[in-house]
Amino acid sequence: MANEHQMPAESPVRVGEVEVLFRTPKDPDSSDRYDGGEATTTVLPEGYRRSPENCSFAVATVYEKDVKIPMRDGTILRADIFRPESDARVPVLLPWSPYGKSGRGSMGVSKSRLSGFEKFEAPDPAEWAARGYAVVNIDSRGAWDSEGYLCWAGTQEGRDGYDAIEWLAKRPWCSGSVGLAGNSWLARAQWYIAAECPPSLKCIAPLEGSGDLYREIHVRGGISCTPFLDWMMGNLHESTGRGRMEDPVAMLRAYPLMNDYWRDKRARIDRIKVPAFILASYSTFLHLPGSLRGYEEITHEKKCMLRIHATQEWHDLYQKSTSDELQEFFDRYLKDIPNDFETKTPRVRVSLLGYNTVQYSVTLVYAVADHEKPNIVNHPFSTWPVPATSHQRLYLTGDEHLVLTAPSGLSTVMYQADTPAMQADDDAGELWFRYTFSKTAYFLGSVKAVLTMSCADSDDMDIFLQIRKLDATGKILRYHNIPEEDMSAQGVPVEELPLINPTVYLGPHGQIRASHRAVDHDLSKPHYIQHRHDLEERITPGTSVKIETSIWPGGIIFNEGESMVFKISGHPMYLSEFPTLRGQFLARNTGRHVVHIGGSTASYIEVPFVEL
Repeated sequence: MANEHQMPAESPVRVGEVEVLFRTPKDPDSSDRYDGGEATTTVLPEGYRRSPENCSFAVATVYEKDVKIPMRDGTILRADIFRPESDARVPVLLPWSPYGKSGRGSMGVSKSRLSGFEKFEAPDPAEWAARGYAVVNIDSRGAWDSEGYLCWAGTQEGRDGYDAIEWLAKRPWCSGSVGLAGNSWLARAQWYIAAECPPSLKCIAPLEGSGDLYREIHVRGGISCTPFLDWMMGNLHESTGRGRMEDPVAMLRAYPLMNDYWRDKRARIDRIKVPAFILASYSTFLHLPGSLRGYEEITHEKKCMLRIHATQEWHDLYQKSTSDELQEFFDRYLKDIPNDFETKTPRVRVSLLGYNTVQYSVTLVYAVADHEKPNIVNHPFSTWPVPATSHQRLYLTGDEHLVLTAPSGLSTVMYQADTPAMQADDDAGELWFRYTFSKTAYFLGSVKAVLTMSCADSDDMDIFLQIRKLDATGKILRYHNIPEEDMSAQGVPVEELPLINPTVYLGPHGQIRASHRAVDHDLSKPHYIQHRHDLEERITPGTSVKIETSIWPGGIIFNEGESMVFKISGHPMYLSEFPTLRGQFLARNTGRHVVHIGGSTASYIEVPFVEL
C-alpha cells in the first residue's frame, strides 16, 4: 500500500521569505479508521444503514470512493462523492479539511442522528442526498492518501479549493454550482477558498471558524498556546498522511513574531464575493472572532446572515432546524429557487445567556440566579456590531470594585502571577473586580481593557482577563453549552457534564503579553483592538506600562441585583479544551503583577450594552 502511494521527492516550501518547517504525520495504514485507497463506485439503496446504530439513507445514493481530483501543480487529492441516484444534475456541498474523507471522525453526537459516512464536522451525506445535493468529502493536500504536504491553512489551501471546485463543477452529474459548508477547520478553510473567487462557487456556509491563526488561535495576545497545538497535531485526524505536514509548533518556536508565514494565515475575507451563512457561538475559545470578522468584512450586498446561537457548535450543527435553514440558503443560491430566504431572514440574530446551571466545586459554590431571566435566543438586529451599542466605562478600585467615577487617590492591587493553574475554574491568584446592577442590563460585544501595570521581577508579563456573572447572593455562575433536556435524552446527568471548554462556558476571555501591546491601527476597529505582533517592547522591571487590549465578545443578561466580575490573573481562566490539557499551560510570568489605580494611571474597562 505504501509503495502505491509513494509521494514525490520533498523540496523546500516557502511562504514569502519564510521557509516552512515540517514534521512527519502518522501513516494512514496505522489508523483503525483507514478504509483503504481503492477507487470504487457503489449504490447505497434507500434504507441502507452502515450499522444498526446509524440512521438510514432516505434515497438511493451513488457512493464514489477515492476519486482523484487534480490540482494545478499536478498534486492529486482524494475525495468520496455521495450523490442522489438520479438523472438530474445536482449542486455540490464541499466540506474541506484534512480530517479524513468519510466516517473517520467522532462527532460527540448520538450515532442515531448520523449515517456514519459523515466527514468530521461536516454535513451528513445521507441527509443532504435526500435534500437533493451531492456531498464531496475531500482530503485536503497531504492528508491521508492525498498527495503533497499537509497544509495548515493559508492561501495554498485557497488555491487547492479553487481547483477542486472548478473540477467538480464540470462533472456530468453536477449542475455547475458548488457551495462550501462545515464547522471549525471546515469553516476556516472557506475564508481562504472563497477569497480566491472560484467562478463556480456560489455561496459559503462557514459554521464557526477562525480567520487569523496567529491572533485567534495559536498566539492570542502574543501568548503562544503550544499545549493545545501539540495535542491537536498528535491526536486529531489531521495528523495522518503519507508525506509531511506543516509544523506550527516548530514555526512558533522559530518565528514567534509576525512574518510572511503568519500573515498568510490571515484570510483576506474582504475579497469574498458570494453570499455567506455564518454561525457563531460563545462555546469555544477558537472561533468567535473569526466568525464575527467574516460578517463584518464581507462587504457585498448579499452577505446574508450571521447567527450567534446559545449552544455548543456540534450540537447546533446537526439540529433539524439548522439543516432546514441551511437548505433554504442553499436552495436559493445553489439551485436558484426563488424562495423568501433573503426577505424573511434577519441579517443578524444574537443569543444572550441568562446562565442556567446549578453546580458545585471544591472552593466555590455555583448556582442559578434567584431571579434569572431565561436565555434570549435569536434576537434580530440589522447588522453587527449591533447599532446603538453604548459603552460604559467602569474604573477599577483598590478594594476590588468597579465604579463609574475614576478614583481620586492612587493605589495598587497585586496578584501572584506564577501561581500554578489547572484551568478547572478553581485556581488561586486571581483578582476580582465587581459591579452590581441596579436594573436589568444586556451585555453584548467586546470589552475594552485599559490597564496600567508593572512587575518588579520581570521585563515582561502574560496577563489574562475574564468577565464572569454572579447571582444576587454573590455566587459565581457557569453556563451549559448543551441543553439539559438533550443531555438527559442521552443519559448524561447535569452533574456529570465534563468540566471542559466545549461543554461549559464561563465567560468572555482575553489575554495579552505586555511586550506585544503595540496596537495595529490598520486592523483594529472602534469596537475591537488588534495588535501588531511584529515587535517586542520589553518593560523595565518595576516600571509601569499602559496596556490596551480587547476581550473576546460575549452576550450576557444581568438582572437587578446580579453582578459582573472582571478578573485579572497570570494564567488562562477559561476551561481547558480537554481534561488531559489541565495544568499544561505555562505562562511567561515571575513574581507579582501590580495593577495601578487612580489618577493619571487609572485602570478601567469599557463594557458594551444594548437595548432590547
